[in-house]
Amino acid sequence: MTLNEFNALSKYDAVALLRPLVNIPAWATMVCAARPFYSLEQAIRVAENAAQLWQPEDIQRALAMHPRIGERAAGASKEAQLSRGEQATLNIAHQQSIDALQQGNLAYEQRFGQVFLIRAKGRSTQEILENLQRRLLNSPQTEQGETAEQLRQITLLRFKECFTHD
Repeated sequence: MTLNEFNALSKYDAVALLRPLVNIPAWATMVCAARPFYSLEQAIRVAENAAQLWQPEDIQRALAMHPRIGERAAGASKEAQLSRGEQATLNIAHQQSIDALQQGNLAYEQRFGQVFLIRAKGRSTQEILENLQRRLLNSPQTEQGETAEQLRQITLLRFKECFTHD
């Protein structure tokens, strides 16, 4: 979709397009309310600024839509398709890597009470495992900040991928 096409959408359709990017309805509404956008850079800035306003309860709601890293998202929803695409680059060919991700996910969930979230796109399995082990040492407050930042990165990547050049 081009930026001009996005600008021309009804508010309802524009919000519906953005809702699958992150399960934070207020974010989609805020971004759409700032239209029309005159450049992709402007749209990205608005999306980034709106993402900075997320509260812990927003992030928890969004996490509920994310599968564990290394597990395929089930279903035909747009959210599941996005997650599968982002994790498709992971090369989890070795049982040792699969086991390490499963054990790390469980340890993380026991420690923090939520799914481990990381921007998988552009990262190797080894890099994800290293981040998982490092973040297990975080305080809950520090981890809350890291999770929010990873969610912002995922959302902004998805947002950028919505658009082609005019």
